[in-house]
Amino acid sequence: MRIVELRSDTKTLPTPAMREAMATSEYGDDMVGDDPTVNRLEAMSADILGKEAAVLLSSGTMGNLVAILAMCQRGDDIIIGDKSHIYRAEAGGASALGGVSYHPIPNQPDGTLDPEQVEANIHPPDQHYSPTTLIALENTHNACDGRPLTPNEIKSVADVAHSYDIPIHVDGARLFNASVALETPVSELVKDVDSVTFCLSKGLGCPTGSILAGDSETIDKARRVRKILGGAMRQAGIIAAPGIVALESMIDRLAEDHSNARTLALGLSKIPGFDVDADDVYTNLVFVNTTDELPSGVPQKLAEQGVMVGDRGNNLWRLVTHNDVSSEDIDYTLSVIEATVKAMRN
Repeated sequence: MRIVELRSDTKTLPTPAMREAMATSEYGDDMVGDDPTVNRLEAMSADILGKEAAVLLSSGTMGNLVAILAMCQRGDDIIIGDKSHIYRAEAGGASALGGVSYHPIPNQPDGTLDPEQVEANIHPPDQHYSPTTLIALENTHNACDGRPLTPNEIKSVADVAHSYDIPIHVDGARLFNASVALETPVSELVKDVDSVTFCLSKGLGCPTGSILAGDSETIDKARRVRKILGGAMRQAGIIAAPGIVALESMIDRLAEDHSNARTLALGLSKIPGFDVDADDVYTNLVFVNTTDELPSGVPQKLAEQGVMVGDRGNNLWRLVTHNDVSSEDIDYTLSVIEATVKAMRN
């Protein structure tokens, strides 16, 4: 049966080139810095991001947590968007493991934070308040239609943060999607921030892994935090090898995912029961509101035919395009959805 996996870009499988690299790359003990493949990936990542250093971690959630714990102390406060992945979907790790308070402020509809609101929520140096020691953004912003934040939007918040000597972190799980959509180098997107993560295992198509980059001092602290969390690895080059392939060959093709996402949104907009505007699709994430015209149980019927959609409840679907979803898969998906909805109505 044909499978079209649209639940997430985390579902990507390693490409043949990645499998070959995993089988043939040279490995060592990363715990003591002796894995040449990890060292190469970290150096490549730092260079492409324009940062001093980088460290390989097992996941984006770990990358964000390590960044926070490297820059914050127990009792500190981090200003963050109320729709951010760090705040909503990372199990409260900074509070649970680091004693760091989340200080959510409203994300704007485009995923940005209002610089004036950021400044108004920075705690003064008063014993009654937890000190604000970090501000975090997300790019692309998952819960805000996958919209990419521009360099100027990031700079407006970074300028506020730095005027108070507060570092700024970017959760860049899909940073390269933002770069391709904006036709802007990733180094330009993160030039004003102090630390940034990106996922190897989403749009870049690797089986696992994320990168945290920043200045050398922060990354040195991050390595210690990684060890404390049990995240230091041995022959981690088997993870790094596909990451090198991704950085060398998987970035430009993200434009195909964005095009497929818009085609998918446009097609769904023509099927009764779906409320979606292709103009609101900026990268590879398609958010669809279902209406009362849509029969119940459609996602389950689609799964029986190999079309896997992300039903998030409350009449909301999220569909994600990626390397394993072709334009032909999009055409097939639309035909299956249209036929299924029609059959279920009769």
